[in-house]
Amino acid sequence: MQTRAYAAATCPHRPGATGEERERPVEARLRRQDLLRRRLPRPPRYEVLLAEAVLLREVGGAAAMAGQLRHLAEVSRLPQVSIRVLPLAAGAHDGALTGSFVLLDFPLGLRADPDPPVVYQESLTGALYLDRPAELAAYERVWADLVGAALDEEESRRLIVKIGEELHPG
Repeated sequence: MQTRAYAAATCPHRPGATGEERERPVEARLRRQDLLRRRLPRPPRYEVLLAEAVLLREVGGAAAMAGQLRHLAEVSRLPQVSIRVLPLAAGAHDGALTGSFVLLDFPLGLRADPDPPVVYQESLTGALYLDRPAELAAYERVWADLVGAALDEEESRRLIVKIGEELHPG
């Protein structure tokens, strides 16, 4: 759900990388968004929880950040997308311990048995896939707690728009 400017500012790259090497992960992030707008097969359900602090942290300059926030507000209107903000007022939460994570559930598709759910975590040097039932249950509990503390979708959208307008009025 990133704009080109935001993705370019956040994509990691090694020192001395060529322009093409820097552009490759940006393009990959932008292409992944096509999944949310495809007609067939049906787009996946995409639920996002963002800490309010992420919205306040200026990335790529004020104009790039304002554009990113406008983009988030627009994408949040897609019927298969839910973006909710965990406000600063929520205080300490287990999400601070877990860091960013993705819960992946896979549709049945043409198989008799769907692939099992997985927790995915990216890091500086690689990625971690957690699929043991106890690991999955722990992350599902954290997710449920975060959802319980988050603003609803409309309140979240209003906050995203407000922060964007404060960053770059007009």
